Amino acid sequence: MRERGTGRRAKPKRAPLSRERVVAAAMALADENGEAGVTMRAIGARLGVEAMSLYNHVAGREQILDGMVDAVFGEIDLPAPATDWKEAMRGRAVSACAVLRRHPWAIGLMDSRSQPGPATLRHHDVVLGVLRAGGFSVAMTAHAVSVIDSYLYGFVLQELSLPFTGPAELGEIADDILRDLPTDAYPHLTELIAEHALRPGYDYADEFEFGLSLILDALHPDEV
Repeated sequence: MRERGTGRRAKPKRAPLSRERVVAAAMALADENGEAGVTMRAIGARLGVEAMSLYNHVAGREQILDGMVDAVFGEIDLPAPATDWKEAMRGRAVSACAVLRRHPWAIGLMDSRSQPGPATLRHHDVVLGVLRAGGFSVAMTAHAVSVIDSYLYGFVLQELSLPFTGPAELGEIADDILRDLPTDAYPHLTELIAEHALRPGYDYADEFEFGLSLILDALHPDEV
């Protein structure tokens, strides 16, 4: 006779709730629905718990946003010690650009938090340290970080606002624009679209490297 309960599958144990899991769930929601989609109720539903359970691990939504920003900074590659400052700033900017494309909601939050986490603080300290070691004065270090990050954030914002996400969509939109333009009414715009944006292999994202190079080549250490 078969014993009672034999053959029943045990329910898989749910991973214990933690601050890290709460933040990770919030980031996944933000990636899908933007910052507005990050609510305590939505996070709880994502984790399969009641919203009130989250308060055992975080003080509230603002602390979750702090954690999300810190996690984003933690994803950005930092230069190794003794790396040439220009190489270091280029690598860090390229990595940051890729991270912000993955988390487009983060741009508006990156410098808005009054309680920066350890990854955020380490990120800024390493970046400043590389420039100082490269011969930049304190004032020039501040100028360099400001202009690099203004370009970085601005480029990603512009890229995310474009009505296309790749060459195929760009081609369709450009063809529609050219078809509707009055003949010879906007010759320079027509030229740019036809001879630049529609050339084989064109990718708007490549423009980032061009502008970054201009900025880095214009910056110079001011200490001998």
